[in-house]
Amino acid sequence: MVHTVVATATVQTPHRASSGVQIAGKVAAVNVQEGDHFRRGQVLLSLDDREAQAARVGAELGVRQAEFKLRQWREVLAPTARANDQQAQANWLQAKNQWERQLALHQQGFIGQSALDEAFRAERVSRAQAQNAQLQKQAHDDQGLEKELAWSALVVARANAQVAQAHLSYTKLLAPFDGMVVTRAVEPGDAVQPGKTLLLLAPQGQTELVAQIDERNLAWLRTGQSAVASADAFAQQHFAAVLSRIAPGVDAQRGSVQVKLTVASPPEYLRQDMTVSVQIEVARQAQALVVPLEAVHESESAQPWIWRVLPSDRLERVPVSLGLRSGAEVQLRSGLLAAERLVSVAGVGLHAGQHVRPTAP
Repeated sequence: MVHTVVATATVQTPHRASSGVQIAGKVAAVNVQEGDHFRRGQVLLSLDDREAQAARVGAELGVRQAEFKLRQWREVLAPTARANDQQAQANWLQAKNQWERQLALHQQGFIGQSALDEAFRAERVSRAQAQNAQLQKQAHDDQGLEKELAWSALVVARANAQVAQAHLSYTKLLAPFDGMVVTRAVEPGDAVQPGKTLLLLAPQGQTELVAQIDERNLAWLRTGQSAVASADAFAQQHFAAVLSRIAPGVDAQRGSVQVKLTVASPPEYLRQDMTVSVQIEVARQAQALVVPLEAVHESESAQPWIWRVLPSDRLERVPVSLGLRSGAEVQLRSGLLAAERLVSVAGVGLHAGQHVRPTAP
């Protein structure tokens, strides 16, 4: 005797992806229909990308300009600053020497004070120019400010280009995995916003059956139990499944527990969200004493009983212990022997000791 738990289930994949766009825009093309299979990386949907294309071109030009400025610093500004520093230092040394000579001549009385003042002024000007040239050289050194500014501008320009490229990539919705389109809720020309589900995608791979089982059957359920399922549209075709998961909680409103069954070899006719009937084998008894369920009185109580027919054709009320159930039959574990007779239908108005006349079925 086989005890099965029967339930209605729906066909699902282990997980689904609600896909949408990351930016607002107008839909230019939708490349898939409901039921279509796709490959990872395939373009499923495209937005109008003219603005994003223009922004990318502008960002790429910004990168080129920053690269030119860095090159200008390396090839023009830095060498010029070094040359100017050398020239200014030489001019200062010359002016300093000239002032020292003029000072010596003034002390000997060969030149006047005005000539000495002019030499002093020239030395001061040359020294200021040398200091300024040195600062310019330091600013254009490899560790100087000008290089850092040029390099920072290039980094910012490249980051802006990456942002523009990412923004452009957001105009295309790519398939995240191999799978199938379950639902499509978008058409070309639609204005769409981020966060809205446009395509519901099911990944290719394992198929699951999701069912709600009455909590009264929870004690019978174990992961790994085998099951047989069939769809109403293909009632004569059955396929195997295995109970893979039992939800840890019970739905209080429906009084049921969710179970999932794995289908290793799903038939081709299975579709997402299709309704199927499932029979889960929860127990099996090689040899069982089986009687009609209607012959057992108070079968749902803690003390079920039957009417046994004694050899004298009189009735006796006998308590029994029930085992497996399957449809309209139930296993008797105790209370009756295989050779004994019982009233096989629900008797009304019978009493213990009553004389009955057995008839052939």
